[in-house]
Amino acid sequence: MKKLIIALVTLLPALAFASGGGANLMHAPIDPTDKASLQNGAKLFMNYCFGCHDTRYQRYNRVAKDLGIPKELMMENLIFTGVKVGNLMYNSVEDAQAGKWFGQAPPDLTLVARYKGTDWVYTYLKSFYADPERPFGVNNILFKDVGMPHVLQDLQGVPTLVETTDEHGHVTRSTVTDSSGEMSDDEFDIAVRDITNFLNYAGEPSKLERQSTGKMVIGFLFILFILTIFLKKEYWRDVH
Repeated sequence: MKKLIIALVTLLPALAFASGGGANLMHAPIDPTDKASLQNGAKLFMNYCFGCHDTRYQRYNRVAKDLGIPKELMMENLIFTGVKVGNLMYNSVEDAQAGKWFGQAPPDLTLVARYKGTDWVYTYLKSFYADPERPFGVNNILFKDVGMPHVLQDLQGVPTLVETTDEHGHVTRSTVTDSSGEMSDDEFDIAVRDITNFLNYAGEPSKLERQSTGKMVIGFLFILFILTIFLKKEYWRDVH
C-alpha cells in the first residue's frame, strides 16, 4: 500500500503536466505591486479577452480601488455591458449561446492563474501559431487543438510554428511572427506579462494585504516569544 501511494504521488504530477501539452513553461515576469502593469493588464483583458471570458467573481469597483483606477474612467473605458460599477464582472455573452459558437462555453478566468499558474498563462498566451486545419485557423504549442481564436493576433502579428531538433533528437517548438502586428516582440511580451499580472491579481485580490498582515503577525509573535523567555527567567530566578 505504501509503495502504491508513493507511485501515485510521483506519477500524477507527470500525468497532469503531460495533459497540458508537455511544453516547457516560460517564466512570467510579473510584479503584483506594479499598478501600471496591472492597469494595462486590466485594459488589455477587458478589450481582448472579456468578450468571451468573464471574471465573474470580481467586482468592477473593487478592481478600480485596488488598481488605482478612478471610477469614472472605469465606467467610461472598462465597462462595456452597461452595468453599475458595483456589479460583478460578467460579460454579455450567455453560456448557452457561447456553447453553440465554440462547442462549449468559454471558462471564467477569475481563478485561472491560481489553478494553472502564472507561468502557464504567460506561456499559453505566447504559444499560438497559424494552423489552417483548425476551425479558428490557429493552434497552440502548450494546449494542443485549442478551441479558441488567437485574440491577440492584431497585436502580435501572424505567428508561425518553428520546430528545431538537437543532436539528441529532442524537438523544440517555438513561434516567429511576420511583423504584421501593432506591437514589436518586446512590446507584445510586456502586454502578455501585464495580462498575466492582472489575472494573477484577479485570483487573489487581497494577496498583498494578507502577506503584509502575515509579516506583522510573525513579527509580533517573535517579539512576544522573546518577552516570554525573559518573563520565564525572571519568574524562575528565585527557584533556581
